Amino acid sequence: MKKITLLAAILCLGNVVFAQKMMTRVGEIKFEASMPAFEEIAAKNSTVSSILDQSTGDFVALALVKAFKFKAPLMEEHFNENYMESSQFPKATFKGKIVNFDSKKLSASKTTYDLEGDLTIHGVTKSIKAKIILATTAGKISAATTFLVKPQDYKIDIPNLVKGKIAENVKVAIDFLLQAN
Repeated sequence: MKKITLLAAILCLGNVVFAQKMMTRVGEIKFEASMPAFEEIAAKNSTVSSILDQSTGDFVALALVKAFKFKAPLMEEHFNENYMESSQFPKATFKGKIVNFDSKKLSASKTTYDLEGDLTIHGVTKSIKAKIILATTAGKISAATTFLVKPQDYKIDIPNLVKGKIAENVKVAIDFLLQAN
């Protein structure tokens, strides 16, 4: 009888701990590096993962670099082989925290928080700060943010031949719909 009670207590505690984590495996990350008068340089990745710990505000995200899709297949090939070297650096990650996060204050209306953490791209980790917009709908949390990334900060070499065709600051937009796992 004691073993059954102990097992039930452990299962209940486990459910409470896991219920505080929201996640997605179908988020979306887009980036735009286009320059006026040149070919569009933009890609979208819809197979990213993210977890938000509602009790702490810890926020992590992972994207497989090869999953970014471009309009032009040749551009996608150059992105993976020449710039991102995705066979050597297959993923990009973010590990951080939503500052002053309080899940009890979330509602259907959008609330803006500060997001701080470490972004790792191309094997290089840099601290970033951005605003993140959160809202709840039907028990799910939508999370959206945008920030700028400089390729040279992440040791991504851009040949002089095309340097003027690629933006110095790449705009990254993230859109996740997180739910209890």
